[in-house]
Amino acid sequence: MRQMMTYDLMETVRNTNQWIGATAFAMASYPVFGAVPHPVFRLMAAWGEVTERSFSRMVVKPDWGIDAIVGDDGRDHVVTVQTELSRPFGNLIRFRASGRAERKRRILLVAPMSGHYATLLRSTVQSLLPDAEVWITDWHNARDIPVSAGKFDVEDYTMYLSDFIRHLGPSINVIAVCQPAPLALAATAYLAAEEPKAQPRTLTLIGGPIDPDAARTDVTDFGRRVTMGQLEQFIIQSVGYKYAGVGRKVYPGLLQLSSFMSMNGETHSRAFSEQIVRVAKGEAGDHDKHNKFYDEYLAVMDMTAEFYLSTVERIFKNREIARNDFTVAGRKVDIGAITDVAVKTVEGEKDDISAPGQCLAALDLLTGLPASKKASHLEPKAGHYGIFAGKSWRNNIRPLVLNFIDQNTPASSQKARRETA
Repeated sequence: MRQMMTYDLMETVRNTNQWIGATAFAMASYPVFGAVPHPVFRLMAAWGEVTERSFSRMVVKPDWGIDAIVGDDGRDHVVTVQTELSRPFGNLIRFRASGRAERKRRILLVAPMSGHYATLLRSTVQSLLPDAEVWITDWHNARDIPVSAGKFDVEDYTMYLSDFIRHLGPSINVIAVCQPAPLALAATAYLAAEEPKAQPRTLTLIGGPIDPDAARTDVTDFGRRVTMGQLEQFIIQSVGYKYAGVGRKVYPGLLQLSSFMSMNGETHSRAFSEQIVRVAKGEAGDHDKHNKFYDEYLAVMDMTAEFYLSTVERIFKNREIARNDFTVAGRKVDIGAITDVAVKTVEGEKDDISAPGQCLAALDLLTGLPASKKASHLEPKAGHYGIFAGKSWRNNIRPLVLNFIDQNTPASSQKARRETA
């Protein structure tokens, strides 16, 4: 009951701040105040508008907002989002561009389950759609999943990925971004042992903690410092009565968001202060740079308690992936069993979430894979976000990943792609 009351208290604080912002905006916007030319009313209205928008976004799942792409024929092709596999904790969805010939490149983006929705990879999807057929893992908010659906931990996550890859077939190219990189590697190794013909063609790991001890960051320091008992006591809460997942133990999205923002508190404070001034001056837009970023950044989701705790304990503390000692459903997963899947790692030089070396460690674990099927790239001056959605991704990394996929595509498929082009 205590954990449920804490969850409801956080939601109450969020709701109250949203209401205060809306109230301030409404009151300071009264027409009568126009007769008093004092900037305090504009600033108050601007503060209210920014505050109300910020706190309301925290409980809204963003839309994909990918309406169309321009095809080789110069026409706009409408993009529809289709659910191919529906599961309690996450779906496999596809972005289908109507009216164009199907692309030979087939890509599965594995989105992180680390507090944000899969829409965090919206720009990544947009950049890949003109050149490939794209699928993505769309994880659900744990607060909306009834307790009757059961648990969901790192082993369940790995099995979900295995099923999704199996469904898409051996011509699929997997790109795992950040948190899911170790589990995508484990899922591939699981298929290599259990069902070799279902393995993906290529596996690209972007900024993931394969070996958290390979390079020190604030994230790894936290993982070493805190005990599992402390995490369960102070972080884990039970979903309140407002949501379908009432009673489910979760790591709340609002608590995660406070941790995210505290890491760069000064930067966020400055960003919101500057936005309030811009709104007061009438210089802000509904989809300006600030709103575009924070509408996505502030939209957070709950993780199941067992997934969060097992990630900290097994991936960061015990380093089960890094030591090649990970088990799924009682079966040991041997990463050395991967012998045919081409694997590429991508890291950012300035990545403060998953520092250089953490992801590269995957290549040393692939003892059964020939050197010709291994590749790595370190992007100069790039931070964590930049290597999968920023300028570094668009200008440098995306072409390298597509080339890597093409280089490991059978000659017959490459010929067909050239003929299609």
